[in-house]
Amino acid sequence: MKSYPTLLASLAFAFFVPQATTAQPWMPGFVSAELVGGWRTERGTQMTALRVVLEDGWKTYWRAPGDAGIPPEFNWRGSHNAAEITIHWPRPHVFESAGLRTVGYLHEMILPIEITPTDPALDVWMAGEVSFGICREICVPVIVNVENLLQGPGNASDDILAALAAMPEQREGIARCAVEPVLDGVRVTAEINLPQLGRPEVALFELSGVSSWVSESISSRTGDVLTSTVEIVPYDARPFDLERRDLRITVLGGDNAVEIRGCLG
Repeated sequence: MKSYPTLLASLAFAFFVPQATTAQPWMPGFVSAELVGGWRTERGTQMTALRVVLEDGWKTYWRAPGDAGIPPEFNWRGSHNAAEITIHWPRPHVFESAGLRTVGYLHEMILPIEITPTDPALDVWMAGEVSFGICREICVPVIVNVENLLQGPGNASDDILAALAAMPEQREGIARCAVEPVLDGVRVTAEINLPQLGRPEVALFELSGVSSWVSESISSRTGDVLTSTVEIVPYDARPFDLERRDLRITVLGGDNAVEIRGCLG
């Protein structure tokens, strides 16, 4: 019997953080959130980063957080001179607790953000609302308002560079997927031609274009081939035509990670 995520429905309140994005006495686990200064890249984009700091022992979540996590959400409608905004996700960690797998970051999250200015001759004003979950023994949804005026060429930040260096390595054409219908969705079995990255080894599946729940993967390895199976259930809980090109698989092993976009048939 499947266990669908119910955490968001069970949380009856959120902590709103005003312009000063530092901890308040009534905010367990949260320390601060800010948009840190960055620099203009050689290709003309503007780099910054969202930095979230938590108390020791607290964690926050990756874009696909697992059943018991709360994914970050971003609203940048207060920004100016920002034609395109891209968030770069460093390699996350996998946490196992009470039989549930969650994916995220412990104590601190630094998410590099790359902005394409509408007018490269002008500064970039970044302002928005960010919501994310933090957990220890309890889980708390937090909403913060962050803003920063990004001016001039700036200087490359060691923290942002380290976060960019920690992004998964991109690979293509190394995964082949078999798709079969199940009662309430589809089952995907991926054979990934990839030597072992380290232990423990976990495959994380995401599907763009379809609002859906993705089960934890069940994986096994034979030599250089990792076989992982998940079930994907759309919100209407019916079989559907899955587009293999919309799959994204991230394999984590030890301190290494590989991201595969698309899957061969």
